[in-house]
Amino acid sequence: MTQAPPLQYVVRAGDPLRDRGAVLSAWRGNLGHEDRIAAKYDWFYLACPHGPPLLELLSEGGDSCLGTACAGRRRLRLRGKDIRAGVLVDLVVMPEHRSLGPALMLQQGLIAASEAHLDVLYGFPNPKAVALCKRVGYRHLTDIVRYARVLRHRRYLQARMPGWLARPTGWLADAAVALRDAWRRLRDPRLRREWSTGADARMDALWRDSPQGEGLVGVRDQLHAKWRFDESPLAVVRYLWLIDARSNVAQAWFATRVQDEALHLLDFWSANGAAGPSPQHVRAVLAAAHAEGLASVSVEIAGSEEQLRAWKDCGFQPRSRRPVYARWNRDATNDPPNWFLTSADEDE
Repeated sequence: MTQAPPLQYVVRAGDPLRDRGAVLSAWRGNLGHEDRIAAKYDWFYLACPHGPPLLELLSEGGDSCLGTACAGRRRLRLRGKDIRAGVLVDLVVMPEHRSLGPALMLQQGLIAASEAHLDVLYGFPNPKAVALCKRVGYRHLTDIVRYARVLRHRRYLQARMPGWLARPTGWLADAAVALRDAWRRLRDPRLRREWSTGADARMDALWRDSPQGEGLVGVRDQLHAKWRFDESPLAVVRYLWLIDARSNVAQAWFATRVQDEALHLLDFWSANGAAGPSPQHVRAVLAAAHAEGLASVSVEIAGSEEQLRAWKDCGFQPRSRRPVYARWNRDATNDPPNWFLTSADEDE
């Protein structure tokens, strides 16, 4: 019996508009969230204001699509200069072709395509993809850490003690924490809290007038927030603005989403710029979440101790962490000492 010859895979550059149907066909059943992959594609691949993503397709020749790899474009700043960046997303290989070879070919094709268009590629690989990232030259640069602060304790205490005891104990803990937070806010500058449902020009002013630091940071202006959140089909976002009560000037904004009684901070920027929000800003966020009746606040950040100080000073505790890997298409000796990243620096 004649043995079938091994498959000869080919990786080619994809065109987001032309290859939409082929990519969606490869994704179905392999990427999850079947009900939203088409909407995600149209938003992320066809409507990005920073340019179309780099898209690599795996095939056996011809127009078939057996897998995909993508780098979505991001605007970063480093030491006052623009950096062309790509965030790694949507590495998919159809089940019957899942082995190291096809995935490796896709990543190598993406790296080759990026050399003419991007300064750096970065990603948040899951544990299964870490070995592949290392193999093609990515380096572990930092971790993005989820920090959380509890506002209402009953739900958390119920998992650790009988229900009849959790309710009064939780009430006492809530009262003590609320009193402590209110006492600390007495000494803070007066900040007016304002909720909105869309990005606006105040973001441009905050970004322009705030220090951007020497590390690597994503551009956080109105264009960024409008596309990343307002136009995204993946989640409904509200913005919390902190306004100086005397000057009526915006001091900070936070892109937020509520889920399971928690306020998740997806992104933010303040007048402190790359140094991170002040403790007064964070306390104002906690007060806003408490007024909304929420049980906790969480945020994902990769940053320096300076950028994390206000969060830690206000009682945020680390809950989980994920590695961030990057590969430069230029001299890596110029690697910045610090990356500032939030959930918004991913694709979802």
